[in-house]
Amino acid sequence: MAGRTRPVAAARLVDVLLVALAALDVWWQLDRDTPVEVVLSVAACAALAVRRRFPLPVFLLSLPAALFSSVVVAPLAALYTLAERSRDRRLLIVCAIASAAASAMPWPLSEYASDDRTWTFVNFVYLLATAAAPVFLGQLVQARRDAAARLVEIEEAREHERRLHAQNVLARERAQLAREMHDVVSHQVSLIAVRAGALQVGAPDPGTREAARTIRELSVTTLDELRHMVTLLRASGGRTTELTPQPTLADLRQLIDTSGIEVTLEGELPPGIGAPVQRAVYRTVQEALTNVRKHAPGATATVQLWHLGDELGVTVTNTPPTRPTLELPGSQQGLIGLGERAENLDGSFEAGPTEDGGYRAGLRLPATTD
Repeated sequence: MAGRTRPVAAARLVDVLLVALAALDVWWQLDRDTPVEVVLSVAACAALAVRRRFPLPVFLLSLPAALFSSVVVAPLAALYTLAERSRDRRLLIVCAIASAAASAMPWPLSEYASDDRTWTFVNFVYLLATAAAPVFLGQLVQARRDAAARLVEIEEAREHERRLHAQNVLARERAQLAREMHDVVSHQVSLIAVRAGALQVGAPDPGTREAARTIRELSVTTLDELRHMVTLLRASGGRTTELTPQPTLADLRQLIDTSGIEVTLEGELPPGIGAPVQRAVYRTVQEALTNVRKHAPGATATVQLWHLGDELGVTVTNTPPTRPTLELPGSQQGLIGLGERAENLDGSFEAGPTEDGGYRAGLRLPATTD
């Protein structure tokens, strides 16, 4: 709560200081301005207090003050705020020209003579260069803010990928340990149980038969416990190991909910499809959502499951990014792997940009694939 209060208090302090500076600028013009000009200048200064919420109206309100008076602070501050908030470059160019024209135009117009045109034009050029400064500064601040937000998103995406990689490593190690216990330890304990059973039947000494019976019973109990442990190792081990090496469509909803972006899931696939198809659909959605998070900041995605005749598949479409993107290195190995997986299942995989600037990835497989 205190962390939020400090930026707000700092912004309000800046507003107060800026309004005071603009008012001082108006005060210097009192001996030369008429009451109407003073009123327009004061209104432009007071409007600076709400320039962050209404940047364009505040700038438009500063134009009459720049035309009728010689104030400088209010028009330039309003222009800077508009440049720092707006992403419309054409609007900023028009506003910079309008600000320079309003400041360069002599007032009253009745005193404007034809001989003054050259000096008016020269003054306009200098004022246009002056107006370009707050525009460039505002755009620079905006770009810096966007870059900082993008870096945060990149770090979050990397952390998300690191967690997924760690989960995959844990799942592979757990599966390998389960195989070793099943193939080696369980086999050897089974041999012990068989040999103990044979000794129990064939031994002439009652003590030996009793010892063999105990060994056989312990071996059987140990074998049951080993089988139970193997089952647990192959199953999901909780929140830190929910991503298993063999995901199914049942895991798709959790993948979407933990993707970190706004995703809409549409359609469904027929029941009873094979595990390879389920894994291919899952991996396609996983790779597509990861790419959206990395390369389309602020975009939303739609995951559409479809089944048409003897074909089925999934299409993942995302909207264009709403924030500037940074060029990141990529090997395209994820998309290549999806294409190879689709070919192994006699299907196809396509990916490419959409007409509106988004991206689409689609997997198409035969419905009879096991």
